[in-house]
Amino acid sequence: QVQLVESGGGLVQAGGSLRLSCAASGGFFSTYGMGWFRQAPGKEREFVAAINWRGDSTNYADSVKGRFTISRDNAKNAVYLQMNSLNPEDTAVYYCAATRPYYSGSSYTSFSVYGTWGQGTQITVSS
Repeated sequence: QVQLVESGGGLVQAGGSLRLSCAASGGFFSTYGMGWFRQAPGKEREFVAAINWRGDSTNYADSVKGRFTISRDNAKNAVYLQMNSLNPEDTAVYYCAATRPYYSGSSYTSFSVYGTWGQGTQITVSS
């Protein structure tokens, strides 16, 4: 069973950048599709970005397209989320998640395809 640990959260001013990391252990990382989700106070958890297990396909929520970039390094068992041009609406707890092995569907925005979640890391963007 894979385990996920996020890092890289913190406080940043509007317009700034942060890079989140998610380290995986205990499984075959290269076989998992990976996603990032976020949950702001008082709101439901929402999809942010995902990358398939091959690493050749990504998708993004409309709210972050052009500002956030998801990537993975299978040699390091890690997935990253580079976040640029941050604004206060990006303030949330960010979670990484892993699909079941070799997931080949297209529903990366759906919670149901993810079997493992990290504990989350807080991002606060000040105006």
